[in-house]
Amino acid sequence: MRRSVLASETRVAFDQAKFAAGVRSGAINARDLLAQMRRQKGINFDAQQGEILLTPFVLDGQGDLAADAQPELVTVMNAGIPAFLSNYLDPRIIEVLVSPMKAAEIAGETKKGEWTTTVATFPVIESTGEVAAYGDFNNNGSAEANANFPQRQSYHYQTITQWGQKELANGELAKIDWASRVNIASVLVLNKFQNQSYFFGISGLANYGMLNDPNLSAPIVPTAAWNTATAEQIYNDVIRQFKLLQTQANGTIDQEARMTLALSPVNDVNLSKTTSFFAANVRDQLKKNFPNMRVMTAPEYLTTSGELVQLIVDEVEGQETWTAAFTEKLRAHNMVVDLSSYKQKKSQGTWGTVIFRPVYIAQMLG
Repeated sequence: MRRSVLASETRVAFDQAKFAAGVRSGAINARDLLAQMRRQKGINFDAQQGEILLTPFVLDGQGDLAADAQPELVTVMNAGIPAFLSNYLDPRIIEVLVSPMKAAEIAGETKKGEWTTTVATFPVIESTGEVAAYGDFNNNGSAEANANFPQRQSYHYQTITQWGQKELANGELAKIDWASRVNIASVLVLNKFQNQSYFFGISGLANYGMLNDPNLSAPIVPTAAWNTATAEQIYNDVIRQFKLLQTQANGTIDQEARMTLALSPVNDVNLSKTTSFFAANVRDQLKKNFPNMRVMTAPEYLTTSGELVQLIVDEVEGQETWTAAFTEKLRAHNMVVDLSSYKQKKSQGTWGTVIFRPVYIAQMLG
């Protein structure tokens, strides 16, 4: 029980439930308690009904009796707020990364035909002939040309983007432009497949990749796995690949040729190994002795058979050695509007990687 004075008003508050319980148990004598309050505190009750229900009292002409000032709870016990009120939604969107798509950077990329093209033909001309001893009346000796017409088949593929109106509205609640994100995903899916086709071609078609074209020469075996090999062994393995290129190319290239050394990112680290004699790493030695060589990496060079390394002469006399080829890049078809949704087809086409001169590619696997 307490007495409080607020401005010119006096109020008395006590717990009626405890008071009633005390009266019932005999621990409190209601009449004696009220008389004691009147004598000691100056609190007068002008009436009393039953044992514990009291009417308003008058104290110096003012006052109220507030019974049940601390009643039992009707609501569920709670000391907090809804969790979502204290949630912070970061405005930045964190994207899940995918492995890099490097085929087009390694081989270059070219458009061949268009989306109705099913077969591509690449004429190859070889000069032939022979000479004979000169004589005023001799008529032997000849010069000819031989033509081949290798072909490749295209492969066209598609994906569908679709959005619902409620789906878009839900995205807005999360501060996400859902239509844009779905479009980005469609481009990524198409390009990931395109990149894979550049490396491995399309099974069942005359469509090959830079790693499995049947015209590629058989790979040589490294002296030792580069993870455990010394810097000298790694450097000498690259020299072996270059000598193989010279043999295949019949002396049409030298160390000044523009070349690409393609390998996996894991194997690329091994080029940082340092030689014991000259305190120079493999990469520096390659740059010194092959000034026009670039090193490119792609995850696909880590194969189930081991680490694959390719040494490619980029071009000879203006003719590129290979190219990653496509028919169409991101053809967006008509938008279709449904009752409460939208959808759109996107398509692309690939020839895989067309290798014009396989003799200018040397491989090592192990």
